[in-house]
Amino acid sequence: MAQKPRTVICVGDIHGYKSKLNNLWLNLQSAIDPSEFSSALVIFLGDYCDRGPETRKVIDFLISLPEKHPDQTHVFLAGNHDFAFSGFLGLLPRPSDGSDLKDTWKEYEGSEEREGWYRGEGFEDMHLQGRRWAGKIKATFNSVKGMAYKGSIYDAGSTFESYGVPHGSSDLMKAVPESHKKFLTNMVWVHEEDDVCIDTEEGLKHCKLIAVHAGLEKGNNVEEQLKLLRAKDTSISKIQHLSGRKNVWDIPQELDDKHTVVVSGHHGKLHIDGMRLIIDEGGGFPDKPVAAIVLPSKKIIRDTDNLSS
Repeated sequence: MAQKPRTVICVGDIHGYKSKLNNLWLNLQSAIDPSEFSSALVIFLGDYCDRGPETRKVIDFLISLPEKHPDQTHVFLAGNHDFAFSGFLGLLPRPSDGSDLKDTWKEYEGSEEREGWYRGEGFEDMHLQGRRWAGKIKATFNSVKGMAYKGSIYDAGSTFESYGVPHGSSDLMKAVPESHKKFLTNMVWVHEEDDVCIDTEEGLKHCKLIAVHAGLEKGNNVEEQLKLLRAKDTSISKIQHLSGRKNVWDIPQELDDKHTVVVSGHHGKLHIDGMRLIIDEGGGFPDKPVAAIVLPSKKIIRDTDNLSS
């Protein structure tokens, strides 16, 4: 008998909603055959922090998974929010080209005042995104999202509060426990699998899988992009693969041979189009669900499903 294809679970952006994460996990456990669940590859697509009230508890939950489910494989991608959180805590690797992290400010310095970039302890050697993350934005209302900003352009205020410190305080650097710093340091920017199964109209298909928080850029060499992501190149001010929008929405032409699944979160939408999977139904909104997709079936499971008895 042929071996059953391995179950792959891709979990969308959590954004500090521990109760949603908990419910989603229970629903995944209920929806998937126990032997398949216990050996699944689980890819978290990034954005664990900000917006929701319980970033600290979300990270505790994620850290506890390998011990609770020792036969699963867990992959934790960095989202743009997690990258910025890491940048503030000084956890990002040094730029490999020998430049300084502060060299990332220049390209966007016209926005410094409006975004109220962080200028407190340690800012002199901080990546641009860390400064934006802990900054104090002038505007109070985010018209794109239709909700009030929480402290910064990243809505990081709720993350500071989850660790018991006020937004923008350098005390956060001491308040975040070592285990969380280790988790943030070890996040990957891309995850690649050589053999994943997916149900298609032509039947079950073996393909490659690339998981990256926002996506791959159109028109740029894919291998070059993957190299940059594997190496965690922090010389870049704004990493499109973690924070881009339209430019990373589609599968690059080069991979359009129907043999590579590209899975992301980030976009505040659920979008399944052939081999392009975007799983971020929640977008950090309090009233929207956190979703996951299960392969090979492409079944969508949400925290709001009434599955767990």
